[in-house]
Amino acid sequence: MTRASSRFEGEICGVGTEAGHRLVVGRWERSPFGTFADVMWESPSAERTLLAPDERVAEYVATTYRFDVVRVVPVVATRTPRELHVVAGALELRAVIGGRGPLGAVLRCVPARLARATWFATAVDPVARLVVPGVRTRGSAGGGRREWYGATDAHRVTSLSATADGQSLGGLADVWPPVRFGFGSAPRRPHVVAVTTTISGS
Repeated sequence: MTRASSRFEGEICGVGTEAGHRLVVGRWERSPFGTFADVMWESPSAERTLLAPDERVAEYVATTYRFDVVRVVPVVATRTPRELHVVAGALELRAVIGGRGPLGAVLRCVPARLARATWFATAVDPVARLVVPGVRTRGSAGGGRREWYGATDAHRVTSLSATADGQSLGGLADVWPPVRFGFGSAPRRPHVVAVTTTISGS
């Protein structure tokens, strides 16, 4: 990790809905901004929205990824072993978390220290693109920053309840087509993935 790099450690939950919404929740336990959660949301009409908990996070994320709308709203993500509950402004979702599938089993075989290394993320990127459609482990969405993703575990999402302004967004579906916030997407099959994200650049 270079002097100008920032590291974010936590989880990413990627889910789709039957109505065509695709949501990526970041729940970060350690970061340059402390502990926080944010939501990246692509609607069926392809509008990309960032829901961020404060202006600092909103500015940083919005200049690292690409959005059509940026909103600063309270974002609360509560995690238990079997559930992720998120309230972000008018959006609420509750994801039921199951066991490890094949993806989680493979990730657990890689030592965590190795998985978090940027050189390792660079080396496995071609394999990740082939094995998990839509996923990249290195790249850039623009803005002068580069990113590396080191995943260390993954659990399947087995069901979902999601509403916006009290209206249902539909039940659980694949994250498909891939989201367009950055250079890669979440796994097509809904998962909660433990990840370390390293971002270089100011």
